[in-house]
Amino acid sequence: QVQLVESGGGSVRPGGSLRLSCVGSGFSFLDYYGAVWFRQAPGKEREGVACIVSSDGVTYYEDFAKGRFTISRDKAKNTVYLQMNDLKPDDTAVYYCSAILDWEGWAAGRFPNRGQGTPVTVSS
Repeated sequence: QVQLVESGGGSVRPGGSLRLSCVGSGFSFLDYYGAVWFRQAPGKEREGVACIVSSDGVTYYEDFAKGRFTISRDKAKNTVYLQMNDLKPDDTAVYYCSAILDWEGWAAGRFPNRGQGTPVTVSS
């Protein structure tokens, strides 16, 4: 049974940084195609943020995240991270992680599981 617990969110000013963590239990991220961070802002559709492929650690980012966000992992801890720098008000959302089954999970935004999420608020 896939269980995910996200943490690390909070309230920051524009330009600030946060590091989100996603701890997986009951499974191994290595048994899945990869791990994804996605987010959902109030009144908006959910959108992918970043993906890390389990087999080789290759990473992918949505355009808004490139150059500001970094996805990484600790295989021993079965944990995925999202370092977010230069945060903007538009980054305000609840952030979730998911273990995806295949490339389509990232490309098509099919996130088969998630935790409770961790809220991020960026405001001056």
